[in-house]
Amino acid sequence: MDFKEQLNFYGEKKEPFFFITNYDNSEYEVIPLKDISDDIQFTLSNTPTRNFHTTILEKEYINFEEYSKKFTIIKNEISNGNTYLANLTSQTKIKSSLSLTQIYERANAKFKLKYKNKFVCFSPERFCEIKNNMIYTYPMKGTIDTKIPNAKKIILEDKKELAEHTMIVDLLRNDLSIVSKKVTVEKFRYCEIVNAGDKELIQTSSKISGKLEKDWETTIGEIITSLLPAGSITGTPKRKTVQILEETEKYDRGYFTGVFGVYNGVTLDSSVIIRYIEKDNHNNYIYKSGGGITSDSCVKKEYQEMCDKVYIP
Repeated sequence: MDFKEQLNFYGEKKEPFFFITNYDNSEYEVIPLKDISDDIQFTLSNTPTRNFHTTILEKEYINFEEYSKKFTIIKNEISNGNTYLANLTSQTKIKSSLSLTQIYERANAKFKLKYKNKFVCFSPERFCEIKNNMIYTYPMKGTIDTKIPNAKKIILEDKKELAEHTMIVDLLRNDLSIVSKKVTVEKFRYCEIVNAGDKELIQTSSKISGKLEKDWETTIGEIITSLLPAGSITGTPKRKTVQILEETEKYDRGYFTGVFGVYNGVTLDSSVIIRYIEKDNHNNYIYKSGGGITSDSCVKKEYQEMCDKVYIP
């Protein structure tokens, strides 16, 4: 059975399960919760951990010139009308004395996953949530350091951030319309505080909802796969932007920007796999991060945002 069929199989039986898929849906697992192994650890709630010091010892970012070339390609695609928003990502080599398990245990995040000996993520972003025959998604776009004077006012009035957020909300509203009815933007650009290593950020999010059929469990596969890949980590229009990103980034995202989640027999919750550290074949750590590029984007600011997202919360 493929990914969609497996989701439907367990959903129809209302058997609780864990699921994960990578960015391009070429690798995936659907595992009944009763059969989950010790090498997969996860949490879907913001469980506080002890305040450990989790410093990344060294960070080797993509150099600015190389990033700038990729940025220019995206800007040209925007100028040509092929995309309006593209989430450009890059790889950063890091060194840490911590194991993947130690990073998982010490990180503070709303959604955490340690997947075998492959990667760990500590994501602030929900993919979708299903409860009481309703589906919800909460796109996150736009951050600013809380220490900046009038930070909340600045980010809410920033035209580039507003444009980027509006485009993602529009994309995800359309995505939900594929699988649900009466799609509504319940909240638009509300602010939350997000822990970002040695500082705190204001993060702007929105809340979108749609009504599902009463027997939605029998079509969990269609629901999840219809929304993939997540709009917040690709762009709009989605299909063309995915193609542009593949040609521009020139690396395999792997499980980075995929999704994972749990169906507990009644409700479903899931997360976008971001804030991500991967162990490569030589036991080196790779941190993958990025940000949304629009017509108003500045290359220096976008490069800095990509670098700022390399942290353990």
